[in-house]
Amino acid sequence: MRVAFGVLGPTVAESDGRALALKGPRHRAVLARLVVARRRVVPVTHLVGDLWTDPPPGAVGAVQTFVAALRRVLEPDRPSRAPARLLITDGPGYALRPEPDAVDAWRFETAVGAAARLPATQALPRLEEALALWRGPAYAEFEDEDWARGERSRLAELRLQAVEQRARTQLDLGLAAEAVPDLDVHLAAHPWREDAWRLLALALYRQDRQGDALGVLRRARAVLADQLGVDPGSRLRRLEADILAQDPGLDPPAGPTATAARLWTRTAAAYDRTVAAGARARLETTVSLIRNLAVTGGGGLAAARQHRMEAIAAAEEFGDPDLTARVIGAYDVPAIWTRSDDPELARRIVDAAERALTASPGDAHEASRCRLLATIALETRGSRAPRGPQAAREAEEIARRLDDPALLAFALNGAFMQSFTRAGLAPRRDEIGAELVELAARHDLVTYEVLGHLIRLQARGALADFAAADRHAAAVDRLAERHELPLAGVFTQWYRALRLAASGQPAGAETAYRDAAARLDDAGMPGLERGLLPLALLCLRVQRGRTWSDTDPGPVEIDPGADWGPYRPWAAPFALLASGRRAEARAVLRALPEPPRDLMYEACCCLEAVVALEVGDRDVLERARTRLLPAAGELAGAGSGLITLGPVEDHLADITTALRAPTSPVPPR
Repeated sequence: MRVAFGVLGPTVAESDGRALALKGPRHRAVLARLVVARRRVVPVTHLVGDLWTDPPPGAVGAVQTFVAALRRVLEPDRPSRAPARLLITDGPGYALRPEPDAVDAWRFETAVGAAARLPATQALPRLEEALALWRGPAYAEFEDEDWARGERSRLAELRLQAVEQRARTQLDLGLAAEAVPDLDVHLAAHPWREDAWRLLALALYRQDRQGDALGVLRRARAVLADQLGVDPGSRLRRLEADILAQDPGLDPPAGPTATAARLWTRTAAAYDRTVAAGARARLETTVSLIRNLAVTGGGGLAAARQHRMEAIAAAEEFGDPDLTARVIGAYDVPAIWTRSDDPELARRIVDAAERALTASPGDAHEASRCRLLATIALETRGSRAPRGPQAAREAEEIARRLDDPALLAFALNGAFMQSFTRAGLAPRRDEIGAELVELAARHDLVTYEVLGHLIRLQARGALADFAAADRHAAAVDRLAERHELPLAGVFTQWYRALRLAASGQPAGAETAYRDAAARLDDAGMPGLERGLLPLALLCLRVQRGRTWSDTDPGPVEIDPGADWGPYRPWAAPFALLASGRRAEARAVLRALPEPPRDLMYEACCCLEAVVALEVGDRDVLERARTRLLPAAGELAGAGSGLITLGPVEDHLADITTALRAPTSPVPPR
């Protein structure tokens, strides 16, 4: 049982987060007195003198009784007559020998000392954690005891210095606004702290509040004169002069970016010096860098794709399937789009993962196997082969059995990618997204929390629940801004264009789509980008002709020379209809393959139905109805979070009406 002690407030002892019963005040006093001694022996005679001003007869025996009671609480499982390990007897007295990090006051001192040697970006969280340890005045119930007075004063001064050190660190990081409230509270209790006055004035000045800054300095002058009878020191006087002169030297430093850049350079150099060039550790560290590179957007994602296969190939050269499995599985970058950016790369990764699974020994680590299976599920997205769904199921089963949150998040991403076996599965994807959001938020898996919100944005959009989808979009934007995840904003911008389209605002939607497409230019996601804008505009015009006009708008005109990417087969019949080539349009329509099993499945099926209605092709209409019936309650295409063709049930109604008429097709509504 590991026992922790708290003296930054009332004296307490805890084990596994559970408070231990320390009985009466003198038991606590003995414990606190031994903590003050910092692992040194305190003679029994000193303890007696510290506990009583006028010791009673039998005081030594009473101290021994207190110690025995404390031992029973601190080491309840210690066999009788076995020597104590925590509260020990040593010569003429006793010593408390906890681990160095088992006393909150000691942890506080260590953290503050370490923060002074760290760059600002790392120092600030250490200081925040250190100051959070305080629950009240140190040794709170012993403020009148001589043995506690010196330690109480020392710790109180360290705390004041830590508060001011935190403020300086915040200013170094360009966080002047964050520093002001704590400094105000600090000075209200300790108005003689000249450096705190200086920091507060500087923080206000850096927020363009020159008058407030000068007011603080005047207040400091008055407080120091009234309470201490002294004038401000040279640093306060100099700051006042500099503010009046608007000295450029008072401007904020370069900020966190420059600090982080210096830290990166130093750390990379140290790693390069200490880790051997051929070490496997380098390969695994490289994959971690590639993974982080992938979420930075633009060139980072493209570079990550390029280097990922190189890392896998390098791992295979070692001939160690476990290393290969770790390198493949370490790239657990959340994926939301169901079409691969590089199908050939995806095929090679799947092949490598299958080789690693085959070569791994029968007792291979289950977590590695799970990651390989999840990778296969992700990289076979959009495929009709049964391997992807099978791998997704196996990965999810292993992850749940291991009760590993990060592993489960990765496996759920694979399950999402394989949830397109037919139309109408938005509710299933909504369940996956909901579990991801809850799991990731509970375990601080930020990128997977973003993924969960994006999945729910898509699913709720498909189900026409735009109020919920809006909330998920807002959550994505908040997380993306806080954690520097620029790619997430690409999807929320496209979603807001979809919202305009779904609400019957074609002009606004077209502008929004073009703006969103411009953002894709540097996003590094060709699987998403290629053909998306022409498809969005086609869907917008088809929907406008079906639902936003009381007159027949005529054929939908499209630009056949645009880069339609993977959507060209579904655009071609519209181009032929626009040029009056109905027979050719019908022939092309009949030759269309089944749409890929991805987020655009329902949209492509509806586009086929629209053309089939125009040319009167009953076979294609029957086929479209069969495919679309499971999605009758959804908005066509809105499950992508990008486009829509209106309610699927409206398309089904048009199909049903046309199939009931034996002669000519019914024009689309």
